[in-house]
Amino acid sequence: MTNIRSIIQDMRSRSSRVVQDRFPAGPPSSSSAAAAAAVGVEDGLSQSCWANMPQELLREVLVKIEASESAWPLRKNVVACAGVCRSWRYITKEIVKIPELSGILTFPISVKQPGPRDSLIQCFIKRNRSTHTYYLYLSCANGPAIAEDGKFLLAARKCRRPTCTDYIISLHADEMSKGSSTYIGKLRSNFLGTKFTIFDGQPPHAGAKITKSRSTRMVNSKQIAPRVPAGNYSVAHISYELNVLGSRGPRRMQCTVDAIPSSAIEPGGVAPTQMDFSLGNVDFFPSMPFLRSKSNHMEAFSSGPLASQKDGVLVLKNKAPRWHEQLQCWCLNFHGRVTVASVKNFQLVASPENGPAGPEHEKIILQFGKVGKDLFTMDFRYPISAFQAFAICLSSFDTKIACE
Repeated sequence: MTNIRSIIQDMRSRSSRVVQDRFPAGPPSSSSAAAAAAVGVEDGLSQSCWANMPQELLREVLVKIEASESAWPLRKNVVACAGVCRSWRYITKEIVKIPELSGILTFPISVKQPGPRDSLIQCFIKRNRSTHTYYLYLSCANGPAIAEDGKFLLAARKCRRPTCTDYIISLHADEMSKGSSTYIGKLRSNFLGTKFTIFDGQPPHAGAKITKSRSTRMVNSKQIAPRVPAGNYSVAHISYELNVLGSRGPRRMQCTVDAIPSSAIEPGGVAPTQMDFSLGNVDFFPSMPFLRSKSNHMEAFSSGPLASQKDGVLVLKNKAPRWHEQLQCWCLNFHGRVTVASVKNFQLVASPENGPAGPEHEKIILQFGKVGKDLFTMDFRYPISAFQAFAICLSSFDTKIACE
């Protein structure tokens, strides 16, 4: 394993040298320059002896690396292997399973793919009140060290508008704008903060229709490459019940996930799975060519258009808490993942809209709760993705005077 890691370090240093030779004055300043850098990396790496390893031997080596580096931060070695060269990338992508099957988030596209069916992926969210930003991390430890050990996944920035509030969601912690190549979606609220819509920056499934808006015109303008099939695709709607009588108690919420059929939670059910980012999203990662794909738009999904489903869409509702007489408060069992009482805490389960409730309607699909002043846990499972779960949790941060 030590020899394999030395190979990876050697290849990464070769990649860095190629970029420096191509751009001696500094990093590329445009998407075309970034693309040229990636091509330059490919050309340089193709001359390496490691790129010409026998396919059988290479596959055996990569399988062992993938099996041994099963958790972050060691998982970065698997990502490094995918960035070595084209042959390494193709084999690594074949070996690494999607989160639904492996329960592991490996590549950036993993945040757009549904979580595992039989377990919850544990994450946490850090809030920065002064900058109105939120950061999602994959938990790499439990207990008191939860905030000290994590793999960054997504970031969001709150933008107040005269009639609504937007939460811009990005793959980069310091670049959160709609015109950025790292933009992957947003959450938008109404004026009262009682209704929210989740927008995906690219089609969530084949046949998805773009939502026309001012931000859509921005994406289609010259601010980013015109080849990017990006925009605003509505994937979910969240509503909080109005507290007309002013009664005290937990919030009541419902989430309608338009991008997922209700049959997805049943045995054998399938949820749309994005398999690649559009080309515009990878210009930011010139040192990670494994993200690039020459597959056409329809091949970027592992399932067909949602319109072919006949049984409606997935509806999630918060699990009703029970009143604890001794503690004199509403309680939910978070199995130790939530330690601070808050009106923001919730657990979501599938709602049996069109029939009797079954065991699949008892499973927690998403749970969110407070563990510190600006620290919250977020655990999710199939059929929603980390991106969708993060957006749903962001809706809980928004002020809801009419609901409390």
